[in-house]
Amino acid sequence: MKKIIVIFIFFCLTGIVKAQDENARKKHFNTEKNVALSGYDPITYFAKKPVPGKKAINYTYKGITYYFINEKSQGLFKSNPEKYEPAYGGWCAYALAKEKPVLMEADPETYKIVDGKLYVFYNSFGINTVKKWNKNEPQSKTLADKNWEAIIKSHL
Repeated sequence: MKKIIVIFIFFCLTGIVKAQDENARKKHFNTEKNVALSGYDPITYFAKKPVPGKKAINYTYKGITYYFINEKSQGLFKSNPEKYEPAYGGWCAYALAKEKPVLMEADPETYKIVDGKLYVFYNSFGINTVKKWNKNEPQSKTLADKNWEAIIKSHL
């Protein structure tokens, strides 16, 4: 009987930890109604043509929902979500590469794949931040990585 109680408590605590992890991710991701990338299919970025996914073909990974253009695309994502999720929770990468970083909306059609990772950027009112990022990408990426890690730690 004690063994059953211990197992029950373990599963309850595991569920609580999972819920906490998902809630933390939801706080850090740039989503609208919990949907990432403004509903664009993350797989299509890697084919060099981002396309909005279909609401009916979706998958929720660790609390964040993604839409896909078809089941094949959905299956690719499910097989390796970390590969296809946007860097920095889908926030503008350039805005995070500042001494005082900000979480800025990103245009889902302004993006770059760097070392197999998706980065999205702000592009509105004549300001295309991917161009600024490109001027010194290694330094920008290093600073954005550092700032993103600090943001994640400060909001846990």
